[in-house]
Amino acid sequence: MKKSVFSLITLLILASSLLMPSAHAQSGTNSPYSQYGLGVLADQSIGMSRGMNGVGIGMRERGQVNYLNPASYSSIDSLTFIFDVGMTMQNSNFKETTSMGTKSINAKNANFEYAVASFRLVKHVGMSFGIVPYSNVGYDFQTKSKIISNYVQYPETTSKTTLTTQNEGDGGLHQLYLGAGWAINKRLSIGANVNYFWGTLDQIMTSSYTDTYVKSLLRYYESTVSTVKLDFGVNYTLPLNKKDAMTFGLTFTPGYKMGSSPKCLVITANTQSAVYDSTTYKANDALRIPMQIGFGASWKHLDKWIVAMDYTYQNWSAIKPVKYIDGAGRSMGDTDEYNNRHKINVGAQFCKNAGGRSFGDRIRYRFGMGYASSYLIINDKKGPREISMSAGVGLPIINAYNNRSMLNVSLQWTNTNATGMIRDNTFRINLGLTFNERWFAKWKFE
Repeated sequence: MKKSVFSLITLLILASSLLMPSAHAQSGTNSPYSQYGLGVLADQSIGMSRGMNGVGIGMRERGQVNYLNPASYSSIDSLTFIFDVGMTMQNSNFKETTSMGTKSINAKNANFEYAVASFRLVKHVGMSFGIVPYSNVGYDFQTKSKIISNYVQYPETTSKTTLTTQNEGDGGLHQLYLGAGWAINKRLSIGANVNYFWGTLDQIMTSSYTDTYVKSLLRYYESTVSTVKLDFGVNYTLPLNKKDAMTFGLTFTPGYKMGSSPKCLVITANTQSAVYDSTTYKANDALRIPMQIGFGASWKHLDKWIVAMDYTYQNWSAIKPVKYIDGAGRSMGDTDEYNNRHKINVGAQFCKNAGGRSFGDRIRYRFGMGYASSYLIINDKKGPREISMSAGVGLPIINAYNNRSMLNVSLQWTNTNATGMIRDNTFRINLGLTFNERWFAKWKFE
């Protein structure tokens, strides 16, 4: 038992060390849309939910950690300790169509996603803790444009200058959480998560000109976050008959100030006179997390079928984008407001015989699809909507000591697109290991 606890603590420390650097230099995305707002919002589902396209608010499974609704922790078996870790590998294809033609580029990356654990604390109360992502920033692209000056007043001195702008960004926001769920009775459960929220968003924009008489410009944006937030959840299970049951879930996250004052360092340089000038601007306590409400429902038939649906609403319109004192400009994404975000997912799981002796009978087959609107407004237009589909399997790990652990493998396709904007097609492989161990069983010797 002591060795197992020590191994678990070691794994969590390793997970933390992997995630901490990612808040400063690594990212789980290559999307140019991550330059706006808080970046690309991460999929916070884990384990079996990944193959079902992220559903989980209305689910209540004894053998899985379900971070999406803390009320579900109370379903954990009293004899088990569940530990779940996961990573993602993906390939993204970005395509842009302009008057100059169509350009396409591929980008690959891999990212450690989450490490979570759950166990029964006392009778009717389950507990969970771990690390999950919130958002990712990661991009590197260049733009060029022509600047024609003096044409009206002095046509003979007209100059054509090429402006080249290099845009780079990395970082992300993460959550270290501790949560508990309490089963008030056989049907109703409530729960809450306390999250330590941290990360750094770094963005650099460098502008240079072919005309040496014109200044070059560098803007470096940095936002460091360190705060606490709360999540609340409710589960209600309604038996329909001996074989079927419905579970409903409701979650709520209040809007929060993130305790961050973003900074913008502006450096100008005249290459002819070799004169450099720098100014630092600051936006006091400017970052916010929106209020979020989620609703979910699932239908379960024995241990064979699970069909679930989630809906999530985020009140982004109540948040104003970062603006710096003394007119340094907004953050890397020039936007005056945000959209309210709506997200809906549906998913299903089928298992022929969860308690059967045959390996094939115990495989879980999963699939799902979803739609999400963007919380961004880009150049006075709504940001790209997101359509996704997933399919996966849960492969039982069977040995002489355990037949409850699971290898979760899923494939996901995501299309991010809006008229006149960059199209992003991403293919993602999710790998997760769910260790379900009977740590608290009492052994009897005769």
